[in-house]
Amino acid sequence: MILTTTETVPNKDIAEILGVARGSTVRARNIGRDIFAGLKNIVGGEINEYTKLQAESREQAIQRMTQDAQRLGADAIVNVRLTTAMIMQGTAEILAYGTAVKFK
Repeated sequence: MILTTTETVPNKDIAEILGVARGSTVRARNIGRDIFAGLKNIVGGEINEYTKLQAESREQAIQRMTQDAQRLGADAIVNVRLTTAMIMQGTAEILAYGTAVKFK
């Protein structure tokens, strides 16, 4: 599956737009990460625990988007975007979405 943030794929002609492919995950912080983050907040710097949580969340959302596109019979997903939204205190949704397409 080709994933791209552009509208086209070089050397490929889009024959059909199959629809929006999407995948999301909702993640919550946990007490262990919060303790380390609180300590890191005092001294400054990157909060590695949250960086890892966000990276895992993005990968899961992208994987779910790819599975959705495969279900649609897509060859690629163009205009891929990622967004996040806070659901409630300490909980966020990561959404990956794009246009599922079929090549000629």
